[in-house]
Amino acid sequence: MTTISLEGKTALVTGAATGIGRAIAVALAAAGAHIAVNHLGRAAEARQVVKEMAARGASAIEVEADVTKAAKVERMVNKVRDALGPIDILVNNAGVILEKPFLETTEEDWDFVVDTDLKAVFLCSRAVLPGMVERGSGVLINIASELGFLGRELYGPYCAAKAGVIGLTRAMAREFAPAIRVNAIAPGPINTPMLPLENMSAEVLERERAIPARRVGEPEEIAGTALFLASDLASFYYGQVLSPNGGAWMG
Repeated sequence: MTTISLEGKTALVTGAATGIGRAIAVALAAAGAHIAVNHLGRAAEARQVVKEMAARGASAIEVEADVTKAAKVERMVNKVRDALGPIDILVNNAGVILEKPFLETTEEDWDFVVDTDLKAVFLCSRAVLPGMVERGSGVLINIASELGFLGRELYGPYCAAKAGVIGLTRAMAREFAPAIRVNAIAPGPINTPMLPLENMSAEVLERERAIPARRVGEPEEIAGTALFLASDLASFYYGQVLSPNGGAWMG
C-alpha cells in the first residue's frame, strides 16, 4: 500500500479555520506538511486547528488575512515564508455563497461573492507562483464547485465565480506546466458551516440528497482528493477538475 508523504513541504490553505479548508489542512498536516491556516475573523477556530495539528507533531501557524486584498495577501505570503519556509502547496479554498434571486442581486452582492471566490484565487496564486517558478516546482489546488458546471437558480454570482475558477485553473495549468501542477476540485453538496444541513429547508435538503450517493458529503471526503493532488501520485495531472460529488454531476 502506497503511503502519501508530504514531509518537508509547506502548504498554505486559505479559509482553513472551518469546513473543507480545515479538513484539507488537517489531511496535509497528517501527511507531514507544514501548514499555514489562513482565516478572516475566525481566530479562535484557526488556533484550535493549529493546536490540534501541533498535538500530533505537525508544524503549523494561523495567519489572518483578507484574501481579496492584494497587499494583505502579499503580507500573508511573506509571513508564511518567514515562519515555515517557501510555499510548495497552495490550496485556494476561501469562499462564500449567496442565495438570492438574480434580479435582487446588487453590485455589492456580486463583488462580495466574485471577489472572494475568484479574485482571491488570482491574488493568492499571483503572490505564491513567483517563488515556485524560481524553484522549479509547486502545486496549486483551486476549490471550485459542481455548480460551476451545472449552474443553479438563485446562485448566479457563485456559479459564475466557480466557473471562472475552473477556467483560470486550466489557463494557469497550461502556462506554468510542467514544473508546476495546477488542478481544481469541484465538490458536490457538502455539509460545512458555509452550507450547514440544519439551515437547509426540507425541500432543499431532499434535493441535495437526491443523488446516487443518497446523502450529502463531509469535508473529509474532499480532503482526500486534495491530498492526492498535492502528492507525487498526481504527477501526471495538469488542469484537471476532480469532482467528488456523490454522483450529483457526471461529466
